[in-house]
Amino acid sequence: MFRPMAKPRAHQQIPEEECIRILKEQKRGILCVLGDDDYPYGTPTNHFYNEEDGWIYFHSNKKGHKVDAMKKHDKVCFVCYDEGFVKEGDWALNIKSVIVFGRVEFIDYEEDPERFTRVMTDLSHKFTDDEEYIAREMKTAAGTLLFAIRPEHMTGKLVNES
Repeated sequence: MFRPMAKPRAHQQIPEEECIRILKEQKRGILCVLGDDDYPYGTPTNHFYNEEDGWIYFHSNKKGHKVDAMKKHDKVCFVCYDEGFVKEGDWALNIKSVIVFGRVEFIDYEEDPERFTRVMTDLSHKFTDDEEYIAREMKTAAGTLLFAIRPEHMTGKLVNES
């Protein structure tokens, strides 16, 4: 169902453990959905990778292009990449990137307050340890929608820009 990495690039593939490390450490990625009139729609988003279930969690307003697209079509793609590095004496940036294909599931506070609170807290802790800020964020739960990607396929590679 999912294509293997093209042979000329297969030597650049990174192991799944490295893909997971990147998803855990990096704070942002690009969520890609099938948008209006079937145009691709990619949007930067914060995320949290949960090691316990292997899912990727995001938050959003309850309305908008991204939410409408995911309600219409639950298949999504998430792209995440690290800060990269330059080898000494070289100019080219080396970047490790991860692409995750999966299906999205919505988590609404009214439907599952326990799961919503747990995920929102974990997501918040990825960015700050400020408990007062997190408490204020939790008070806005009624206007927030969480969603989770259940990965179906994940691959990563090291790319040299030269």
